[in-house]
Order: sequence, then structure tokens, then C-alpha cells
Amino acid sequence: MTVLLHPTYFPNIAHFVALTKAESLIFEVCDNYQKQTYRNRAIIYGANGRLDLNVPVHYTQKNRQLSKAIDIFSASNWQDLHLKSLESAYRASPFFEYYIDDIKPIFEMPFKTLIDLNFKSIEIIFNCLQLPFEYMLTRIFELEPKEYIDARPLANSRKEIRQDFQPYDQVFDNKHGFIKNLSILDLLFNEGPNTITYLESQRLNL
Repeated sequence: MTVLLHPTYFPNIAHFVALTKAESLIFEVCDNYQKQTYRNRAIIYGANGRLDLNVPVHYTQKNRQLSKAIDIFSASNWQDLHLKSLESAYRASPFFEYYIDDIKPIFEMPFKTLIDLNFKSIEIIFNCLQLPFEYMLTRIFELEPKEYIDARPLANSRKEIRQDFQPYDQVFDNKHGFIKNLSILDLLFNEGPNTITYLESQRLNL
């Protein structure tokens, strides 16, 4: 099956369930940008519960802008903040030290556009999982695609599709319990090489 997805920033577990189950991938790059989605947001598990990592972007609602044309607000120190947040949240996790050197370059590289950042974040995770990152890009926007399984709604954080994922050990679950469908980084740092097995065993609601 071919799955159609939005490229998002360090995608959540639902995205990666879709990514790993797909026979082939196609990413939506012809859509208009929408605020308050996972396009520029990853959610991790901090000491106080859910913690948003937001990438600041240049965007105005006056004129529609394609997602692939959205620039990152480079004057912000978002990369330093995100790296420090990850270190604070996951330094005690079993596999943080194993993977952080592979992930750290994304917080040191300059990025102009959000879409370049998002593709790089997905590529890094695929490399960590030792999976080939092969995909196609859309050429036109289709509201109701006929040839693909449409998983684009997974990028909508305001009307998130309910997912019943199995619990796994998390750093702060003794404080706040299991928090599901966080960024793939949460699963990777906590489960390490078992990440793929976990993703393949989950059911996805679309």
C-alpha cells in the first residue's frame, strides 16, 4: 500500500506506525500551510508532562502560503532550546546516550525552510532505525486522493485521531502515567532497538 503523509517535525508515533507499515511513501508538498499542526511541533515527555517543541516560522494568514514555502524564523534560538529540553527529559532514559549523537546535528545545522528541517528529522530517525528512507513527493494537491491511503489527518493536532497504542516504559511515567502518541524520539530513547518491533505491532486508526 502507498501511504500519503505530511512531513512533520520528528513525527509522532502514529506517523511512524504508518511509515513503517507502508509499502511505499508519498509526502504531501503541495498543500497550504496550516497553523497548530504537527508540521512545526513535536511533543515530548518532560518532568511536568507533555512538552511542546515548537519551531518558530514566518507565516501570515493574510495570504495563503504553501507548506514547502514556509521559512523558519532563524533569529530564534529554538535549536538550543529543543536540544536542552531533550537532554533534560531523556538523559535518564535507557538509550539516550546511544542515539543523541546521531540526532544532535539537526540542532547544529542551519535550516531555511520548515520542510527541509522536517525531512531531515525523518531521515535521521530512519537512519537510527537502520531503515532505507525512500519516498515520492506529490505534484498536485488532491483533497480526496484515490490512489493512496490518506494519512494526512495525522498531522492535525487540534482534532487528533484517537489511537490506542500499547504502553511502554517512559522516564516520568511514575509521575504522570503513560502518555501516548508522543514524538518518535520518546519511543526511540526509551525502547531503542525494540522501536521497530513496537511500531509494527500497533494498530493505526485513520
